[in-house]
Amino acid sequence: MNEPQASSPPKSILIQDSVIGDEERRYLRFTLAHRIEHWIFMLSFTTLGLTGLVQKYASSNLSIAIIRMLGGIETTRYIHHIAAIVMMIVTVYHIGIVGYRMYVQRVRLTMLPNMNDISASIQAILYNLGLGKNRPQQGRYTFEEKFEYWAVVWGTVVMVITGFMMWNPIASARFLPGEFIPAAKAAHGGEALLAVLAIIIWHMYHVVIRHFNKSIFSGYLTEEEMLEDHPLELADLKAGIAHQPPDIQSLRKWQRIYLPAYAIVAAILLAGLYFFVNFEQTAIATVPQAEQADVYVPLTPTPLPTHIPTRTPIPGGLTTWEGGIGALLQQRCQICHNEAAKIGGLDLSTYQAALTTGASGPAVVPGDPDNSPLIIKQMAGSHAEQLSEDEISQLRDWVLAGAPEN
Repeated sequence: MNEPQASSPPKSILIQDSVIGDEERRYLRFTLAHRIEHWIFMLSFTTLGLTGLVQKYASSNLSIAIIRMLGGIETTRYIHHIAAIVMMIVTVYHIGIVGYRMYVQRVRLTMLPNMNDISASIQAILYNLGLGKNRPQQGRYTFEEKFEYWAVVWGTVVMVITGFMMWNPIASARFLPGEFIPAAKAAHGGEALLAVLAIIIWHMYHVVIRHFNKSIFSGYLTEEEMLEDHPLELADLKAGIAHQPPDIQSLRKWQRIYLPAYAIVAAILLAGLYFFVNFEQTAIATVPQAEQADVYVPLTPTPLPTHIPTRTPIPGGLTTWEGGIGALLQQRCQICHNEAAKIGGLDLSTYQAALTTGASGPAVVPGDPDNSPLIIKQMAGSHAEQLSEDEISQLRDWVLAGAPEN
């Protein structure tokens, strides 16, 4: 996420002589502020990836074990939301610091892609295939680093938009068709998987496997490392033509303009973040609760002493959809799993929908309760609308009987 610019401080800061062994020049790559920003972003990203993917693949044994270790699905979602808030705060900070370097420090926009990146990428491919003699000569940021940075920017935009729709599904459905909610979930999960794989395969290869880049820990690169990855920047530094910071008077003038302007922008962004988090309490709490009404009250007096009321069992259990299973699911589950909301891609409003819908496949597999996601979710015991053991048993018997309609 970091975009450190080549704003050259005095050479006493930029270049440092090592006191170990032979003298070795070191070049400042990341300031302490850059490193702290990177680590906070990395920790929030890792937390989001872990808690998000276990929800995307919730039926796998590994996901179930991790969710239980974290304290259940609700705690997992809470941790996921906290990590998302931290990442958005870091993003607001990053926007401010990039603007400061551009407007106040007047650094060059070295992270912007250009035509040289295209030729460098072609040359790198030819070199890696053994068809070229030399690696591409690159400056402050290589084309690989630019690609990764802008992929993070794009991914963050996608995750914020789809995350809002999933965090506030009922509010989103007021302005968009209901189909956008499961579409947002698919895009959110797909982008998360792509981002995690990109970090593991692409980023880890370039900073750990190809050669261990310690600059994010120490802040510095050796002259050999600079010559390997950033020879053009090294040449500018040695020639003394790297970017020089503006004079103090200009710096103070631009600070007086930029800092109040960014304070307003940051306040608007943070207000938007508060709106993001608190716009809708929960998808369930915002739906009016169903009213309880006595359908049949006998007129005969109840003999004393009375017994503690218990659920009246239905003779023979609920054996068909029309015989009671449909009514049970509609009463207990239809708040979230109806044709409009369709949370998790599941609609339990009709028999046909119950047997065909679900984000990871049909929720009911007739004759096979052990592989029916509806039964698995309820058996886990941590669902938002948890059925009683008796209701789960009747639901299981119905599925085992082939899930008959009538």
